[in-house]
Amino acid sequence: MENTTLESLPEILTAQDIANYLKISRGSVYALFKVKPQQGGIPNISIGLTKRVEKADFIKWIKEQKIKKAG
Repeated sequence: MENTTLESLPEILTAQDIANYLKISRGSVYALFKVKPQQGGIPNISIGLTKRVEKADFIKWIKEQKIKKAG
């Protein structure tokens, strides 16, 4: 896996972009896509058969995970 920084991510993320950043498998990212955002899943949009995530939503999701862990 390549070393990915938040700043280097594109504005629209693929599961592979997220997997590289979080250093988890792409399958794990798809599992998080299936979980409702209110329950800790990564918010995503469907484009045909593919899933995409806006970078701003991903950053917000990361911050929410930190808050949940701290709380």
